[in-house]
Amino acid sequence: MKALTITGPSVAQVSQIREPKPAHDEVLIRVQRVGLCGSDLNTFLGKNPMVTYPRVLGHEVAGTIVELGSGVEADWRVGTDVTFTPYTACGGCPSCRAGRRNACRDNKTMGVQRDGALTELVAVPYQKLFTSRKLNLTELALVEPFSVGFHAAARGRVEAGETVLVMGCGGVGLGAIAGAVSRGARVIALDTQDEKFALARALGAREAVLGDADARQRVMDLTNGDGPDVVIEAVGATATYRNAVDWVKFCGRVVYIGYGKEPVSYETRLFVMKELDILGSRNCLNEFSDVIAFFERRTFDPNILISRSIPIEGAPEALADWAAHPGRTSKIMVSMS
Repeated sequence: MKALTITGPSVAQVSQIREPKPAHDEVLIRVQRVGLCGSDLNTFLGKNPMVTYPRVLGHEVAGTIVELGSGVEADWRVGTDVTFTPYTACGGCPSCRAGRRNACRDNKTMGVQRDGALTELVAVPYQKLFTSRKLNLTELALVEPFSVGFHAAARGRVEAGETVLVMGCGGVGLGAIAGAVSRGARVIALDTQDEKFALARALGAREAVLGDADARQRVMDLTNGDGPDVVIEAVGATATYRNAVDWVKFCGRVVYIGYGKEPVSYETRLFVMKELDILGSRNCLNEFSDVIAFFERRTFDPNILISRSIPIEGAPEALADWAAHPGRTSKIMVSMS
């Protein structure tokens, strides 16, 4: 069957791999839609430190159940459209024992530490499945990246009436904007590409700040000189890692989603002087259900997030074009049928 494989930095190809067979507790899914996000672009460019090659992409997935393993619960039926969590959890490490399986010490995310689902068929444990009678396949494929952003808002303990600065308006950053807005916060969106601000505003961001030399002053002006209550960093750049600590208010919270591309040097006195809460945010916990409910409320059209839709054969060229023109793309949706 067909699969999109990254064989090395900036080298992608449609290859042939073996069809999977579902285990007793798995369903076989015919993949219909796969979203490509910034982490996939980093994998393509050789900038994802957790990826080894060759690697099949695909962790934002929707498809249709075509076969059930013998141990699958009766609630699931052939023909049901589903999405699923692409993570693993060992159940025995400190994170899993603490109920935080999203940060499992041995987690292997599809398309990152293990092969993903940008294939024609994929076998998935039924316990990872989610469905909705109100969402179409494209919308189901958008649940995972939004869940990561919703989890970041939860990690930041965002409350109604607070001001949240979200650094980065890629797929995960947009999810963080939606997550913070759904909690009643006022959100300021920041990005170096103002083309992304229309999407940020559609999701409820009240203000948008271009990430240039004057950005800090504009953020301070918007927060009466105090800084935001919470900063969610969804970029992974050295500058935004530092700025998050510098710009957040005294006794504020900083949430890091983006993986830093290189070591970051801090003025660490700010950690103590401001008595900051500095939090990492990885994957998601129970947020798939929250995002599905959010999409079902139809407060915005999730389809506006899609920059372009392509068949799998067009994915190598689309990734190369995205790398050359990053400001023109927020989300690529690969259609397998």
